[in-house]
Amino acid sequence: ACDGDLDRVTRCLKLGGFVNGTPDFGNPPKIINGASDLVVEIFGDAGRHARFAVAVACLPFNVAVEIDAIFEIS
Repeated sequence: ACDGDLDRVTRCLKLGGFVNGTPDFGNPPKIINGASDLVVEIFGDAGRHARFAVAVACLPFNVAVEIDAIFEIS
């Protein structure tokens, strides 16, 4: 969408994550913090976003984490 040019990113609107976890795992936000922090580190204030983090019983291909994001581009 950006043709390899991240300068076209105007801002991150929303970032979310699904964490593969057991029923007693209650800290998916701590896992998703890494993705949130990276987006803010890359884009500065334009990287600040709304977000969600949930634990799920299973993810496709048994991956540990799935990240979803919506970015505004120019």
